[in-house]
Amino acid sequence: MTAVIKTDKLTKSYGSHRGIVDVELEVLEGEVFGFLGPNGAGKTTTIRTILDLIRPTSGRAFVFGIESSADPVAIHRRVGYLPGEFTLYDRLTGGQTIQYFANLRGSVDPAYQAALIDRLELDPSRRFKEYSKGNKQKVGLVIALQHRPELLVLDEPTSGLDPLVQQTFYALIREAKAEGRTVFLSSHILREAERSCDRVGIIREGRLARIDRVGDLRDVTQHEIELRFAGRPPRADFENLPGVSGVVSEDHLLRLRVSGPIAPVVQAAARHEVLDFISREPSLEEIFLAEYGQPVVEVK
Repeated sequence: MTAVIKTDKLTKSYGSHRGIVDVELEVLEGEVFGFLGPNGAGKTTTIRTILDLIRPTSGRAFVFGIESSADPVAIHRRVGYLPGEFTLYDRLTGGQTIQYFANLRGSVDPAYQAALIDRLELDPSRRFKEYSKGNKQKVGLVIALQHRPELLVLDEPTSGLDPLVQQTFYALIREAKAEGRTVFLSSHILREAERSCDRVGIIREGRLARIDRVGDLRDVTQHEIELRFAGRPPRADFENLPGVSGVVSEDHLLRLRVSGPIAPVVQAAARHEVLDFISREPSLEEIFLAEYGQPVVEVK
């Protein structure tokens, strides 16, 4: 398959501060590729460098086979981009802002534009400065999607969206994929990748840690579980279960971490009198800390 995005040892340094280092990835035509990492891992720097919004210190990036620094205008013509930090003209309404970008782009179907506004539940009559974070994000999504670009590049696209609108967003991504378009989206939330992506690249401290299909990320996905028992916690019943680690007991509480399916833990708990069962999926940042045992160094 054709690589829509390809990087070759892409590196961006900010003087004494680390940016990204030797990033090598390929995003194939027609796939949804998730770019995952803790906040500050280098996701936004990678995206901006790929789109030639900033220049690399070394290495190269290609989009549609065009080196990004050679002809960015030709690339941007075929891309829909939602930046991670989205601010626009405060005095324009959302509708005026959307139409302004539609006029710049040209060839925007008014019916499709209106359908996007309706599906995302956006009130286009309000001024941009009056919008909440979530509504500003909706304006940005309409702008990125309305010209049906060949490539969507979305930086933290669900930030600020309520759960119902998030479901609409996932549906729009599925529709773009069904039409043969390519999606590159960044996130620090594993569930987003599981819902919408074919493959993911995981970046930490500016370096790619791994690239995998979503189904192969089960060893990264973890749950933190807290059990409250009526009596003394039966710690020995849980310590040797598959995927269980970090077992700690105190008073009537038992805390543990599970990689992969939690069914064995549920079955073990069912053999005892359990007063409470709490399961929490850690953030990707917490998983990286547990995986690598090092603090995350922040960089945009």
